[in-house]
Amino acid sequence: MENGTIATVKERSRASRFFESFLRRKTAVLGLILVSTITAVAIAAPLISPHPPTEIVGPINGPPARLYPLGTDRVGRDVLTRLIYGTRASLVIGVGAQSLSVLIGLALGMGAGYYGGKTDFVLMRIVDVFMAFPFILLAILVVAAIGPSIENVVIAVGVTSWTGTCRILRGETLRLREETYVEAARVIGASNRRILVRHILPNLVPLAVTLATIGVGTAILSESSLSFLGLGVQPPTPSWGLQLSFAQIVIFSAPHLAIAPTLAIFLTVLGFNLLGDGLRDALDPREATLRG
Repeated sequence: MENGTIATVKERSRASRFFESFLRRKTAVLGLILVSTITAVAIAAPLISPHPPTEIVGPINGPPARLYPLGTDRVGRDVLTRLIYGTRASLVIGVGAQSLSVLIGLALGMGAGYYGGKTDFVLMRIVDVFMAFPFILLAILVVAAIGPSIENVVIAVGVTSWTGTCRILRGETLRLREETYVEAARVIGASNRRILVRHILPNLVPLAVTLATIGVGTAILSESSLSFLGLGVQPPTPSWGLQLSFAQIVIFSAPHLAIAPTLAIFLTVLGFNLLGDGLRDALDPREATLRG
């Protein structure tokens, strides 16, 4: 009972130090505010949107007005409403794709780093092959093969963006497998599976979460690029990439149609990047010291 109480106190102390370290970084707090606001907008879209996302409310490519503050698109739909609902597609694809990417990178990185030898050689050569091709080109090829949709964009971005995560987690696994507690577990007869699950994985999770948070921004950019090319989210589903694609035709006569989704993408990606940097510094004070 006493040991359990001590362990609980240590966990609370560790959590307290993490939050104190995180909150000391103004950029990290800004990132948290941006991400929280964007998430709240996505959740509350039906409550805060002035119109249904597919309703025609004004003229084609109309300028900003009282009923549609950001103007109307090529069909006459409210741009602000489409922008708000587009938040949902971006977050679903960004979080979903990065979750898949990190799971693949974590599994392969742990296997390569822990077992080494031929396993490491084969897995790293697979990584090299994937990294030899531009990421967006691979994503385009995957979407073209399986068809454009939100679910397929998640798969396409997730299965083509795991290589960097895999390399980083492999390097950390190489370090962790030489730690004293891992050697001790190996001496007392613990199986490789137990060592990986009980000792290696828990120490990789904070790094994996940080990489995933930063990667969400990249995934959102990828979704916007694919939707811009017509290979991502399909009409009439709202998407920032689709809004930019439609706006390019009237960029000089109605520039406001491109400005709104561009700012939305910029602020969202910035928020996740700042949040990821803050998590990295708070979880690894040594990294923050070196960078400072």
